[in-house]
Amino acid sequence: MADLIVTTREGQTRTLAATAGLSVMEVIREGGIDELLALCGGSLSCGTCHVIVDPAQIGQLPQATDDEETLLDELEGRTATSRLSCQIPFRETLNGLRVTIPI
Repeated sequence: MADLIVTTREGQTRTLAATAGLSVMEVIREGGIDELLALCGGSLSCGTCHVIVDPAQIGQLPQATDDEETLLDELEGRTATSRLSCQIPFRETLNGLRVTIPI
């Protein structure tokens, strides 16, 4: 078991037990953080699972696909390390990954 560290919109930092094979979105939702809407359920069609990845860790993630980039481009508040959490597969090597749910 590995950990995902999530900062909520309210600024609370929570450490969630993360199972490899789930997406970061699934880890966040199963961890009881309901402010991540994820309306499409991870089908890469809405952008409501937007997170900001710690800049020091962004290089550990697979590169965003063109489809993900297109959705991210439509989001207000996009940063250089913005990602859709449904598109980040969690694996043991990401232990300690830090993401922030933007306002």
